[in-house]
Amino acid sequence: MNPTLIGLELKRYCRDYVGLFFIAVLPAFMYVVFGAAQTFGKADIGRGNVSLYVMISMAVYGAVTATVSVGGSAAVERMQGWGRQLGLTPLRDVSYVGTKAVLAMVIACIPIALIYAIGLATGAKGDTWVWFATAGITLFAACLFSLYGLIFGLALKSESAVGAASGSLVVFAFLGNIFIPLSGLMLTIAKFTPLYGIVSLARYPLTEGYSVDMAGELTHEAMWVPLVNVGVWTLILGLLTIHLVRRGRDRQ
Repeated sequence: MNPTLIGLELKRYCRDYVGLFFIAVLPAFMYVVFGAAQTFGKADIGRGNVSLYVMISMAVYGAVTATVSVGGSAAVERMQGWGRQLGLTPLRDVSYVGTKAVLAMVIACIPIALIYAIGLATGAKGDTWVWFATAGITLFAACLFSLYGLIFGLALKSESAVGAASGSLVVFAFLGNIFIPLSGLMLTIAKFTPLYGIVSLARYPLTEGYSVDMAGELTHEAMWVPLVNVGVWTLILGLLTIHLVRRGRDRQ
């Protein structure tokens, strides 16, 4: 890892106000609208209340958007020649990857910290350990999802890759039971989508696997379901990333 490069990259991302809006401000606003401002936000659920449940969901969405953005931009930089420029410096590939990994974690902390701070100030309640556990799971799972951004960057090879990756996340957030509670066939479909496992694991310390679907019925899900979802999608995204990297090398 290169502290100087990390500092420069952080400054660059912090100057991208549009990007910061979509990864931090927008999810925080959605939490306020759909969680803190609602009367049902004070209702109990698991080891906390509904506001905390919504807060976790929006933090997951913001953190994933952040890591996807970092992953996508890293791939685009490499494809557009930045890798050759770095090749003229003492910076090795391992150090470059480590730098981007640290950067992804730091950027993902921005929406998590902002949304959790707003949640604390607006009535989100839960056991102390639940706050830390859900934040840690959210950060770890979001970093795994940086592979999703890498895939778009390697496949599209243009600045539009980051926008396409972030835009598709909105669709997967709806299908993944993040924005609205699903039920029936839609909930069954959701369990096969990439964001479902991440958000379910992040909520688990709070809900213990219990949730209320769109029909108002209480449902329970064993922890192995989201764990398998995360494991399978991490494998799929990892293999697809390796395939695209090798394809790019063969064409050069």
